[in-house]
Amino acid sequence: MIRSILLTAATGLLLSACAQPPLRGTGDLGVVIERASGSVQIIESDSHTALARLEGLGDLSHASVVYSRDQRYAYVFGRDGGLSKIDLLSQRIDRRVIQGGNSIGGAISQDGKLIAVSNYVPGGVKVFDARTLRQVADIPATPLADGSKRSRVVGLVDAPGQRFVFSLFDTGEIWSADFSQGASPKITRFNNIGQQPYDALITPDGRYYMAGLFGEDGMAQLDLWHPERGVKRVLGDYGRGQEKLPVYKMPHLEGWAVADNQAFVPAVGRHQVLVMDARTWRQTAAIAVAGQPVFVTSRPDGRQVWVNFAYPDNDRVQVIDTETHAVVADLRPGPAVLHMEFTARGDQLWLSLRDGDQVQVWDPYSLKPVSTLPAAAPSGIFFSSRAQKTGY
Repeated sequence: MIRSILLTAATGLLLSACAQPPLRGTGDLGVVIERASGSVQIIESDSHTALARLEGLGDLSHASVVYSRDQRYAYVFGRDGGLSKIDLLSQRIDRRVIQGGNSIGGAISQDGKLIAVSNYVPGGVKVFDARTLRQVADIPATPLADGSKRSRVVGLVDAPGQRFVFSLFDTGEIWSADFSQGASPKITRFNNIGQQPYDALITPDGRYYMAGLFGEDGMAQLDLWHPERGVKRVLGDYGRGQEKLPVYKMPHLEGWAVADNQAFVPAVGRHQVLVMDARTWRQTAAIAVAGQPVFVTSRPDGRQVWVNFAYPDNDRVQVIDTETHAVVADLRPGPAVLHMEFTARGDQLWLSLRDGDQVQVWDPYSLKPVSTLPAAAPSGIFFSSRAQKTGY
């Protein structure tokens, strides 16, 4: 009898153990967006392998990802308004909500407890509990003059002090939402910041929020240490106002690279990477490149930046030495290079080839490919190390 009870208990413990997520870390994991099929792959950088493929995540044509502080959960923001929470250990969709009609990215708060999503439709920002995905706040954007709808929201980032900062495309504003006192945020609005801010970034130290302007040249900069000074214009020659070429794809400002007090910036509508002093925000150089740059991605040690391009040059990647500003490599990975992501310590560079249906892993020191993974029209690559960075 006792033996039978012990055997039953042992069997129960064994089954319970089998039901638990595997005992392993998540710091080596990431996800690849498969934009055409509404799916993601969970990847492991050390072994260059795909661990799982998850389907049913909706429209991922402009998807982005943030991570929980423990790097276990990935939050995927879909273009269709879907917000999905993925468990990297159990390799499943933990929770999913449709929170809007047309979304353009999101952010996780400094303490990891809030998820904010920026929406075109309805215009505004919605904020959710990171554990349950229960909505905790709704921040409607400014209505348009004719009252037909609210402004589209872009450039949403997390900022120190439990803040979210974002831009209003149609009404030319930057807003800061301070959640440090609870779920009812204090909103600070900055008006007349420039025409049509289309995307934004926050510097790695969390001090400067910078919005690119679609309707005119220049960028709008907000110093979060001194918000009382308002928004000022920097980099007056950056933008679309006096474009020299048709713009096939607007560069993502997250693709800026900062290295050795220099900011390397994709020029809009030009075959150039602009360089500016990251202390004065004045342009110091312009580097000629093969096409219109989209992402300018810095190797973690800051010695190189890798640049990919809009059509028709999107089969190329160029590597720039940040010390000499020389193009030291002109690579041809394959058709439609959409995104690049370094591992946290810079030993690998992963890039996605949408039209080649694959993800490639490169050695950034030898400048040679080391591995290839099949993927269905891949776009964004996001490693869990982003969890420890502001603005990612």
